[in-house]
Amino acid sequence: MTDTRSLHLVVLTGAGISAESGLKTFRDGDGLWENHRVEDVATPQAWARDPASVLRFYDERREQTRRARPNPAHRALAELEAAGFRVDVITQNIDDLHERAGSTQVLHLHGEILLARSSVDDGLRYPLTRGGIALGDLCDKGSQLRPDVVWFGESVPRYAEACDIVAEADALLVVGTSLAVMPAALLLEQAPLDAPCWLVDPQARDLAPPGVAPIAEPASQGVPTLVAHWKAQGGFE
Repeated sequence: MTDTRSLHLVVLTGAGISAESGLKTFRDGDGLWENHRVEDVATPQAWARDPASVLRFYDERREQTRRARPNPAHRALAELEAAGFRVDVITQNIDDLHERAGSTQVLHLHGEILLARSSVDDGLRYPLTRGGIALGDLCDKGSQLRPDVVWFGESVPRYAEACDIVAEADALLVVGTSLAVMPAALLLEQAPLDAPCWLVDPQARDLAPPGVAPIAEPASQGVPTLVAHWKAQGGFE
């Protein structure tokens, strides 16, 4: 049997996996996030115009995140890592459900809602173990704290790191994302040509690009089934 420690799975996750834990996330369909226009809560312009409203919005999302629980898809990925496979998760989601399920290698492309960061120094981040961020909460350099999330119109600072991870993959698994959000949608182009790829999403047959095997199931069903198969086979077959 193949030594699973040498097998590298890179998992790209999006809103669909968190939605099954009850977290409503922005979707392109109506341009709304929890009945808010994205332009009013998730852009640098919104922050400059009305920081109190932006902070209140993210405080509410943070409490939802704390109440949410990992679902079978999150847990299955953690179980695959525990079984000896090398598993890197690259997520577009800002929640911590992958970590709480037990995954140890998680890269958050769009930031983490349970962190605050300085408005003037991206390197200054602070865990939010309870509560939220209020106007007047300052970083060590005396600047207002903001959510540690990447807003629309901002650069994605960890994108190059994500590309390097994908480039080393033996196999890729895409879960709960339309592959439409840039620049994350370009990550598949970084994968080795011989790396197989699966897409788990209820709309997978419509969304899967050429060369990607569609699994038209919710994440909580499709991912555990795949993981069980890989564990039984000792590889990505």
